[in-house]
Amino acid sequence: MAVIRHHVGKRLSETAVHNGTVYLAGQIAEDTDQDIVGQTREVLGHIDRLLGEVNSDKSLLLSVQIYISDMVHFAGMNAAWDEWVAQGNTPPRATVEAKLANPKCLVEVVVVAAQRS
Repeated sequence: MAVIRHHVGKRLSETAVHNGTVYLAGQIAEDTDQDIVGQTREVLGHIDRLLGEVNSDKSLLLSVQIYISDMVHFAGMNAAWDEWVAQGNTPPRATVEAKLANPKCLVEVVVVAAQRS
């Protein structure tokens, strides 16, 4: 069973697929001048794009880990999340406060999803 990697870089791959399971690297906003709602929406857009490239989508999420720089942003992140998440297919999720590598990043999201059969 091969591991298929996409958007392979020197340090990480954006996506790895193995045995019908999709693993995404942590997704962050490129436009870090946005507030938490804007950054979260951008991140979720990256997730949509990457999942679409490997025959998956947000309705097939298996697990989500959300890292936010400060819990003061929790409500704003949830507002963007609630607009986006596939109702009836909400995944298991954890949200934690964490010091992110780039201090201008307010949110980072890691997902695991299934591929469509």
